[in-house]
Amino acid sequence: MKKISVAVLGATGTVGQKFITLLDGHPLFDVAELVASPRSAGKAYRDAANWKQPQPIPATIADKTVKSLDQKLESPVLFSGLDASVAGEAETRFAEAGHMVISNSRNHRMDPNVPIIIPEVNPDHFKILDTQPTTGKIVTNSNCSTMFLAMALAPLHRKYGLTKVQVTTLQAVSGGGYPGVPSLDILGNVVPYISGEEEKIEIEAVKILGSCDGKSLTPADFTVSAQCTRVPVIDGHTETVAFGLAANPSIEEVAETLRSFTGIPQEKQLPSAPRQPIIVTDEPDRPQPARDILLENGMATIVGRLRTCPIMGYKMVIMGHNTVRGAAGAAILNAETLHALGYIQA
Repeated sequence: MKKISVAVLGATGTVGQKFITLLDGHPLFDVAELVASPRSAGKAYRDAANWKQPQPIPATIADKTVKSLDQKLESPVLFSGLDASVAGEAETRFAEAGHMVISNSRNHRMDPNVPIIIPEVNPDHFKILDTQPTTGKIVTNSNCSTMFLAMALAPLHRKYGLTKVQVTTLQAVSGGGYPGVPSLDILGNVVPYISGEEEKIEIEAVKILGSCDGKSLTPADFTVSAQCTRVPVIDGHTETVAFGLAANPSIEEVAETLRSFTGIPQEKQLPSAPRQPIIVTDEPDRPQPARDILLENGMATIVGRLRTCPIMGYKMVIMGHNTVRGAAGAAILNAETLHALGYIQA
């Protein structure tokens, strides 16, 4: 099968590099164009990127010349890992030029006609793309912490009805990009503030778990309260969650609802899809980033310590790979789903 040419926007950054590693050898997509800032444009990628991935730059990518954001692109599909300072205008311009923009950036997430997609959770929200006025379209994935929260809450809300959610995050330093938090601020420390993060979680989760009638998106009718912290972990966001349900299922029923949850990516056996999107562990001291982060190639949400809560009703600990399922991997799975549903043609 002929592969679809794609471009990576923000190709030299942390998320851009993760896009390149995850797309290397992909069965559907071929990285044809690399786009970055003016200081990188015109250089070979190997010279422009301060490469920080555990594997070498793919041989097919190393010598490609980096393009600038103002150049015309030929690829029909664009993966955006652009910094928020430039992403908004650039992604709109590329959509107007006819490209399918699949973005990891925050700029368009709360636009009324732009869906925040988790394919297992809300593929029906793709219908809102028809209301976008541009020839091309913009699809976003969520904030990295929202990703795992929404994934774990989705089957519970669908079956029992959520009434309220309180979440505290313990977020890895890789979520801040490179070079990230200064070592003297994070080593042996917890930083109880990440700018804008709490607001993202609180508004994105209810948008994702809301409804779509094809013309508009209606947020879910429960409230999320979030507190966000940065901790000295390289990869893997952990979240402690307490939640209320309209129904009164047993802990065993809640666990089985989470374990049995699947969606379109699993049904269609998409290349990046985890076989089991939610893994429930019974060990009392799991999940742990150091031990569980690469389950399902970093594409699963791990749930542990599921138990009753004397205040909210239920509580649990969730964890996931913030730069894989929480960022580049999520966008790639969105693209695979768009292809499977006919929004992207080979």
